[in-house]
Amino acid sequence: MRGAGIIMALAVAITACSGPEPVSEDIAEQPDAGVHAAEEVNLDLWLERLEVGSRELYSARNAVVDAVGLEAGDWVADIGSGTGLYTLLFAEKVGRDGQVFAEDIEPLFLDLVARRAADGDFDNVTAVLGREDDVTLPENSVDVVFIADTYHYFEDREAVMHSVFNAMKPGGSLILVEFNLEAGEERPDHKSHVRFGKDAVVSELEFIGFSFDGETAIEGLDENYFVRLTKPAE
Repeated sequence: MRGAGIIMALAVAITACSGPEPVSEDIAEQPDAGVHAAEEVNLDLWLERLEVGSRELYSARNAVVDAVGLEAGDWVADIGSGTGLYTLLFAEKVGRDGQVFAEDIEPLFLDLVARRAADGDFDNVTAVLGREDDVTLPENSVDVVFIADTYHYFEDREAVMHSVFNAMKPGGSLILVEFNLEAGEERPDHKSHVRFGKDAVVSELEFIGFSFDGETAIEGLDENYFVRLTKPAE
């Protein structure tokens, strides 16, 4: 049966998502850790923050999903899945023959995603508890990795992205959506957590081993860029 070995390999990572375990202290105390900061995670609050029309990644979500170019049967990893907005859209695109892995380091988010998937009758969504330095997915398991509004929160970007690279099938696609900073731009308050712009990010990913495939203009994305990279085929 297709993917049976991968599902078995995921069992250890997924087991940790079965209950609302508290975030470990080393995660909770990360500086500039976005949704994983020291404040208690309030799911209703984060739904209001992340799924609101004034947020580009919400209002342009359908255009973003179309640009990812998923096909029925694809296996997708939504890294930093948060409330599961894109996870559920991907699940609809890949169909019952596909699989979507919602990865996050916050168990309460993963519980929420699992409930939303069940409510939507999606049986192709698997919640995966990641670590600060590892997305905890098996090697060569996914066709597409999607990372939106999350890359700049990684404290150990090199370790995380090496784990992403290893999890991707040869020839697989990495989609990155991030706030951009132009050279010499003074960071506005709403970009205070963003430390580098598109060129620096692409350079880092090329160092890991990814090949840059280009940028796509997405209607509705003005402050964010959408780039595609690939894991070279063996």
